[in-house]
Amino acid sequence: MKMNIALGLRALALAMAFTAAPAFADEPVKIGFVVKQPEEPWFQDEWKYAEQAAKEKGFTLVKIGAPDGGQVLTAIDNLKSQHAQGFVICTPDVKLGPSIVAKAKMNHLKLMTVDDRLVDGAGKPIESVPHMGISASKIGEQVGQAIADEMKKRGWKPEETGALRISYDQLPTAKDRTDGAIASLTAAGFPKANIINAPQAKTDTENAFNAANIAITQNPKFKHWVAFGLNDEAVLGAVRAAEGRGFRADNMIGVGIGGSKSALNEFAKGEPTGFFGSVLISPKRHGYETSIDMYEWIKNDKAPPALTLTTGRLITRGNVADVRKEMGL
Repeated sequence: MKMNIALGLRALALAMAFTAAPAFADEPVKIGFVVKQPEEPWFQDEWKYAEQAAKEKGFTLVKIGAPDGGQVLTAIDNLKSQHAQGFVICTPDVKLGPSIVAKAKMNHLKLMTVDDRLVDGAGKPIESVPHMGISASKIGEQVGQAIADEMKKRGWKPEETGALRISYDQLPTAKDRTDGAIASLTAAGFPKANIINAPQAKTDTENAFNAANIAITQNPKFKHWVAFGLNDEAVLGAVRAAEGRGFRADNMIGVGIGGSKSALNEFAKGEPTGFFGSVLISPKRHGYETSIDMYEWIKNDKAPPALTLTTGRLITRGNVADVRKEMGL
């Protein structure tokens, strides 16, 4: 009798153990991809390549736009209710890091970040969360070098040239990019006093236009302008503002970051504009590879690399098709 009871208890314990064990290996994989500004071309491209990964691997992709902290936390709960097992996120505010990590843990969701890295209460990167981002300072240095090279080619005098720094310093990645551009420009002999800070309220073209318009109006002494910022949209805003003040392709050099659809549309125009170039970073890597990494983590318990940093290539009207082809775009 006692042996039968013991065997029964052992069988019950074994059954409970199997019931409690994660079933990710047998469940259909569902992955969230949360972005802060779904209307921006960069994030649209990331989603497009994430969908390519989903099609190839056979998982379900849930695309969510979350432009503020409340919507981020709601999105995480929403993913749990849809039986997702993990998500990739570019948060609207990196200081939400502890809240995002806690919410993901509470909902038993694997978490990976893209583009912007989460920070803790002390402002330090949360290294326990796998991240794919851009080597922001190096990208910025590429931008500054491209501007300096083109100025030299055109024979512009630095003292007659103003530089628009379209800034968004509350985002560490943005500050690193513009600081990198300044480092390259000043190393090439550009006067630091001629760099005009133009802070934008949001990281879009309209807000960049407003910031640049004020800066150009307040500094009428310059014969030429150059512009750099967080992304293509920031520089396009500066270019449009400069056009309104009579500065066109022959006396404006704007170099963006991203190689986005906005940049491609600018290069496709019949006549050149002040948007000279963009450092192309690959939305395919950031959308496709992060989604594949998350899938492998869920399906095969293969954790992504702790940190992956990508770099870029300068594209202009003259080389855009060739460079995109080389980068698999």
